[in-house]
Amino acid sequence: MAGLQAQHESVTQLLMTTGSLTASEFSAAILDWYDANARQLPWRISPADKAVGVCPDPYHVWLSEIMLQQTTIPHATRYFLDFTQRWPSVEALAAASRDEVMNAWAGLGYYSRARNLHACAQIVAEMGGFPETAKELIKLPGIGPYTSGAIAAIAFDEAAPAVDGNVERVTTRYLAMTRPLKEIKSEIKSIVTDWVPDERPGDFAQAMMDLGATVCTPKSPDCLLCPLMSSCEGRKQGIAASLPNKGEKKAKPIRKGQVYISVQNGVLLAERRMDKGLLAGTLGLPTSDWVEVSADSIDKQVHSAPGDAKHLGQVEHVFTHFRLLLDVFEVRKEIAESAIVSGQPEYVPELESGTAGFPSVFRKALNCYLSPA
Repeated sequence: MAGLQAQHESVTQLLMTTGSLTASEFSAAILDWYDANARQLPWRISPADKAVGVCPDPYHVWLSEIMLQQTTIPHATRYFLDFTQRWPSVEALAAASRDEVMNAWAGLGYYSRARNLHACAQIVAEMGGFPETAKELIKLPGIGPYTSGAIAAIAFDEAAPAVDGNVERVTTRYLAMTRPLKEIKSEIKSIVTDWVPDERPGDFAQAMMDLGATVCTPKSPDCLLCPLMSSCEGRKQGIAASLPNKGEKKAKPIRKGQVYISVQNGVLLAERRMDKGLLAGTLGLPTSDWVEVSADSIDKQVHSAPGDAKHLGQVEHVFTHFRLLLDVFEVRKEIAESAIVSGQPEYVPELESGTAGFPSVFRKALNCYLSPA
């Protein structure tokens, strides 16, 4: 309790010493800007529509927030439209098979989100609807501190903070918070909590996101268009573009392996990966182990073709924690089958392989076979 009080006092002192706007002045400036500049998104209710009583659909809010984790809006939009057309309600999504959901998710990455999405839909359908507070929402699969706050604020107008990367950027720049981001995340949340207005907290959450995404952008903030320009400490000190301070970025480790493509009588041998580990539960291609290698040795390594396999090329895919290089081989069926150690074999018609729900890394490998250079 003493720690929370000390943190609150330090935040209050920071706000006072920077000469920034009061909480009510800050939220009013943000909301005025949002009323004139809100992005039109398929899951969003505009400020004008909300003002006349149109309410957000909690299913749409939740689905979009899960999809937008680690994904851009243009990329997520087509998935959102596809999902809501196929499954127009949380009950419909809950009734779908998990494999259907996993296949529809293919290409969005971070596949644990898809598994949690389906599990969450089933729980919510059984409950008869979404909980309406961040405290209860965070208990559901796949919903963390940011997502629970965003859903509670946007869908149910709870005065809850929603702090994503955009909001962290706006806050650290506005207050010229130069300490490493990982050290001040709790302070940022406390500050944003102070800013959230009792009225229109959902619009405030979306306004902060929009400001960070369209004006206070990572590399080239457009300060002249910002409603906070005159009171922004980062701009005054000439350091806005350098914030937040994310510390030194470590180089990603490199892993290398082989992926095997076997087609017999127009049927591609695939596998349903196990429910644990990377790409768990997705439709994949048989592969070798992925072994970490040094950057210096990559170009010196010779392709070791299994048996009479044909080397089709190499693909690269970047995951969160490592970079992957895969040599793509066309192989006999028994070689591909021997590479399936713990997954379940699946057989996909060759003509349907492009739409079968393979994750991006395996789509890249398939392209070496379907569209050889």
